[in-house]
Amino acid sequence: MEILSDLMLGLGAFGAMAYCHILSGRLKRFNALESGMGGAIAVLSAQVDDMTRALNAAQRQAQQSSEGLSALVARGDAAAARLELLMASMHDLPDEEPGKRLRVVRRRGAFAEAAE
Repeated sequence: MEILSDLMLGLGAFGAMAYCHILSGRLKRFNALESGMGGAIAVLSAQVDDMTRALNAAQRQAQQSSEGLSALVARGDAAAARLELLMASMHDLPDEEPGKRLRVVRRRGAFAEAAE
């Protein structure tokens, strides 16, 4: 009986060794940087880093654009307020006299005098 249990223990150890050897080979192929999943993971990791940097740059640019637009909107609001004030002050001006008209005086140019 003792021999049978030792034999079963040896077979179990041999099976565990074979299983670990197979897993080791699979893990080596998985982590191969040139051809396996490790290479794909490395490429994806680099792409994620690039996209993160691009996203951060886009966020900074959007923040700067937002600040610039806010300044322009404030400037436009101030100009609109000034224009409203000017329009309101135009109502206080007296009306023009209807009888007064501007007269246009035309002078003869040097070409017209030379033709005579």
